[in-house]
Amino acid sequence: MPHAALVPVLEILRVGGVIARVPAPTGPIADELSRYDAHMSSARGLAAGTRRDRLRIVERLLLSKFAGRPVAVNSLLPEDVRQFIVEQLQALATTSNAITIASTLRAYLRYRATCGDVVQPLLAVIASPAHWSMASLPRSLKPEEVDRLLNSFTDALSSPKRGYAVVRLALDLGLRGIEISRLQLADIDWRLGTVTLKRTKSRRQDLLPLPVVTGRALEAYLRHERPKTSDTAVFVRCLAPHDESIGVDAIRRIVRDAFRRVGIQHGRGHALRHTVACRIVNQGGSIKEVADVLRHRSLNTSMIYAKVDHGALSGVALPWPGSAA
Repeated sequence: MPHAALVPVLEILRVGGVIARVPAPTGPIADELSRYDAHMSSARGLAAGTRRDRLRIVERLLLSKFAGRPVAVNSLLPEDVRQFIVEQLQALATTSNAITIASTLRAYLRYRATCGDVVQPLLAVIASPAHWSMASLPRSLKPEEVDRLLNSFTDALSSPKRGYAVVRLALDLGLRGIEISRLQLADIDWRLGTVTLKRTKSRRQDLLPLPVVTGRALEAYLRHERPKTSDTAVFVRCLAPHDESIGVDAIRRIVRDAFRRVGIQHGRGHALRHTVACRIVNQGGSIKEVADVLRHRSLNTSMIYAKVDHGALSGVALPWPGSAA
């Protein structure tokens, strides 16, 4: 049995993947987690990664109170939930972890409410961490940075055409890394000039126009650089093991390495999506258009881009008291 003072340290190592987690629970707790996972998938439409992260936190809560006995959420006390949150934040005291824990517990307790449990006293002790989601501007690329980025895919690289096509898909269509990695040859309709996205983040199928410049980048890669393979993915491995598509980590690495080559410090794939959105707004497009292009499920997700529309903002700005304006 580890000393109590070591528990937070052990949890930090587990969260970071340094040491293995405790074995998966069995019995009533495993059954409860299975039912909740099915609810998140069928009723909420949550992605596998999101469900996995939430189940990990709910599992810790249930193990702390119901290890070796039936799960009875009605027997939980507000103090039990409060103490659990304190222990989790002792293990990893970050704002993002606090937000994740709070939202996960709320979602699980609301699910239990649909099962007939009285959860209002428990929900009342879950405080929302201070977090201003639109406090900062999205990090996007300037036009000259975009040019440098695209021009960095030279013949000195092992797969310049693949990298160029990946970045064009993100810059021109606002595709996420995982959407690029899942793109299949059959998803591109060359005659109609469209791209069909399947298994998207919102679990729907989207039909997007394929710009000419993006299509030419894809064509150059497919004709002159893509290895011969039976795999039907657009982007496949150049090195062993062959006959496999590249994963989302490889897509992110392509973008990150390109940022590094041209000296851009805020080098993350989402900067390319932000660039698409800022370009739309600054060219007179609406927030609704941003939401459509980036395929946001909620218009609120796109509202942060209202802050980059400097022309519209200047029209509503009031003179500073005492100024000459």
